[in-house]
Amino acid sequence: MTDTEIWRTDYSAETTAAPITIWRIFKNVAGWKDWNAGIAEIVIDGPFAAGTWFTMQPPGEAPLRCRLVEVRDNACFVDETRVGDLVVTVAHKIEPASGGRSRITYAVEAKGPDAADIGAAVSADFPDVLAALVKLAEAKQAS
Repeated sequence: MTDTEIWRTDYSAETTAAPITIWRIFKNVAGWKDWNAGIAEIVIDGPFAAGTWFTMQPPGEAPLRCRLVEVRDNACFVDETRVGDLVVTVAHKIEPASGGRSRITYAVEAKGPDAADIGAAVSADFPDVLAALVKLAEAKQAS
């Protein structure tokens, strides 16, 4: 393992929910903990816009300071978390899929010491997170 190690992966799920429905869920940062079991508490320090910081606390762990580095309405947002020399970025993408469906992709990149181990640990629950997000989005779409 070197200090310049880079690790990447992505996870995707399809849904019948429209991009705007998914986007509304993403923009409600305080509500993330209601569908993402990997978040015990979360507080955003301003608008859902590039440059805004938020504090996220996983269950039983220390809080992490994260920053929104890119926000494109109804399409994508990217957050970045730095811990020492390690940088973890997650792109949350909404794209059209066949049959009028939407595809949600979480693309993860970890750079720095122990990137593979930490990246894998950070993203291990992403399939469950995406499943919960799809369930919520489809329920909101139907209502």
